[in-house]
Amino acid sequence: MSVLRIRGRALPSGEAVDLYADGDRWTTDPVAGADLVAEGWLLPGLVDAHTHPGAEEVGAPLDDDTLRADLRRHADSGVTLIRAPGLAGHPPKWFGEEPDLPRAVHAGPWFAQQGQFFDAWGRRPSHTDLPGLAASQAASTGWVKLIGDWKPGDPPFPEAVVRDVVDAVHAVGGRVAVHAQNAEGCAVAVAAGVDSLEHGMWLDPALLTQMAAQGTALTPTLAALSGSLEKRRDQPDSPGKRWYVGGASAHPALVAAAAEAGVTLLAGTDSRPHGRVADEIRALVKAGVPAHDALAAGSWSAREYLGLQGLQPGAPADAVVYAQDPREDLDQLEQPLAVILRGRRVR
Repeated sequence: MSVLRIRGRALPSGEAVDLYADGDRWTTDPVAGADLVAEGWLLPGLVDAHTHPGAEEVGAPLDDDTLRADLRRHADSGVTLIRAPGLAGHPPKWFGEEPDLPRAVHAGPWFAQQGQFFDAWGRRPSHTDLPGLAASQAASTGWVKLIGDWKPGDPPFPEAVVRDVVDAVHAVGGRVAVHAQNAEGCAVAVAAGVDSLEHGMWLDPALLTQMAAQGTALTPTLAALSGSLEKRRDQPDSPGKRWYVGGASAHPALVAAAAEAGVTLLAGTDSRPHGRVADEIRALVKAGVPAHDALAAGSWSAREYLGLQGLQPGAPADAVVYAQDPREDLDQLEQPLAVILRGRRVR
């Protein structure tokens, strides 16, 4: 197989680079006869940091064929790395390893409290057993996911329990992601020092400075929340409707404030259809996040947060190539010239 080569202006710096794929690593050492597959504006691949592939619908079991199809859609869109903070089951060994499908990190099945979350998904151990089980999960996969709160009025995980989980998971070198969409659940997650807050609807803006200081990332899933807003507005009045409409309406301003406060933002799509992280990047820009920072949340910054380097010698050989600077024209995200994954062209 011939050596693959790309060249152009590499983001985030915009500097000109000429890269060759030495297996699954980039090198700047020229290789005679290398196949120049694309040139233009280069990203180290897109990242969807909050996606749940593999299940056709809520409560459905993890299915291999569905998982492959979902991951194929991600790769076709330019996503070379995903984070699955919660799956419908333990994934097969090939997950994250297939040559033409995205790299992946995951948290295994969710941890939730009794009476919360979707009945057929997740694990619901006692508060006493949770830290040990979470540490065991994180030791295996690197991440653990808590459903920190659920419906309006439901009690969140107690702060002391979340702190114990964070301590136990950090002790084995893992990280903790927490779903929270109520003010109290968000406050508990931030106070406990979790690594990433997922959704964050109704997050008190006063907590953003603390999040930035302690390194708690925010994955706002803004496009998914905003996309359901009009439908919820058309529903009959109820406490649940008022909760959702109020939180989702305020969410864009919260996300823009988080970016200004220096909170690490991660682009994530949450729900089906897969392969739509470009929608989340656009939603961040529409909310007021600078295009450079919004693209970072779905590319180089997210990649660095998840432990992978960008476009430099020795880094994993992933890239997506565009004809124009995608920061200036977000429509470029829909039409990559080439998608490179593990040193192979997959689109």
